[in-house]
Amino acid sequence: MSLPVPVLRLGYEKLIRPALFAAYGGDPESIHERMIELLAGAGSRQWVRSLVGLLAAAPGRPTRVAGIAFGSRVGLAAGMDKDASAVLAWRALGFGFAELGTITAQGQPGNDRPRIFRLPASGALINRMGFNNPGASAVAASLAARGIYRGNGAAGLPVGISIGKTKLVPVAEAIDDYLSSLRTLAPHADYLAVNVSSPNTPGLRSLQDGGALAGLVAALVAEAQELAGTGTDPLPIFVKVAPDLSFDQLDEVLEVCTAAGAAGLIATNTTLARNGLAPTEAGLADQAGGLSGAPLARRALEVVAHLAKNTDLPIIGVGGITAPHLAMAMFDAGAALVQLYTGFLYRGPALAAGINRLDLDRLHR
Repeated sequence: MSLPVPVLRLGYEKLIRPALFAAYGGDPESIHERMIELLAGAGSRQWVRSLVGLLAAAPGRPTRVAGIAFGSRVGLAAGMDKDASAVLAWRALGFGFAELGTITAQGQPGNDRPRIFRLPASGALINRMGFNNPGASAVAASLAARGIYRGNGAAGLPVGISIGKTKLVPVAEAIDDYLSSLRTLAPHADYLAVNVSSPNTPGLRSLQDGGALAGLVAALVAEAQELAGTGTDPLPIFVKVAPDLSFDQLDEVLEVCTAAGAAGLIATNTTLARNGLAPTEAGLADQAGGLSGAPLARRALEVVAHLAKNTDLPIIGVGGITAPHLAMAMFDAGAALVQLYTGFLYRGPALAAGINRLDLDRLHR
């Protein structure tokens, strides 16, 4: 039996978070890197995973989406575990699935530091990471070393992998670049998320345009089908969209994804808008990059609701989920699953536990 959610929340927000946010001179990226290192070490030890899971993880509502069995409907969003090193730790922290990456075909350092800015009064982050990661081959080797392959449950939860375009690859050659990542990572993923919506890689968002997106998704779906062969379901392909698209643009994306055979959509990525910032943090609005966290909640919910009303494809809702009731709003709007990133950093494991408990309670009412 896990600890009560209020105890988890207070323990994290009063003890762990202040110490964590003050470490390394308060530099968010250095703190993040150290946290992932610690989770990777803890995740490699079964007894630690069991103990943490006993204290922090709450049972959730099982569901099946795109042919995948999820132990609960709350997952980890891409961006947290960029190199898949902490993949074994996420189940113990209460997640029902984890999306790793974003991974590119070639390793790359990302944009210059500083590239993460914490806005605690706004419950937000601004990042311009730029897909820093060791590359698809290195991530595939890391997952193989941990025995993680599609469908075998070795990570304790379904594993999604987000793939993006290598920065040095021209947009005109993006399809081959994405296909390279798919071929390398497909054996280790339960689904792939196609990231065409990060604001931090030049030209990337142009891949959301109808013609470009149609070619990319169709090529990835066809390759997944070919890799699966006969008698095996192809790897599900999800497409992650930006919150900054208009409803007409979202409709075009939806039409393209449906026609190309995508398994679902992820809504949304970070935003270029700066609405909802606390007055004391307005000075950070000029920082380049994508905004995540509480200010994104309303728009992310609008996008999920719009997509869900116009398709039967499953939607993974992400953006601004900082409390359990906000996850329930996503489910009520039509999301099949939700993901956490910024909310998890500010609220800790209590957020996932609270969502799982509320979701399960609602199921049994």
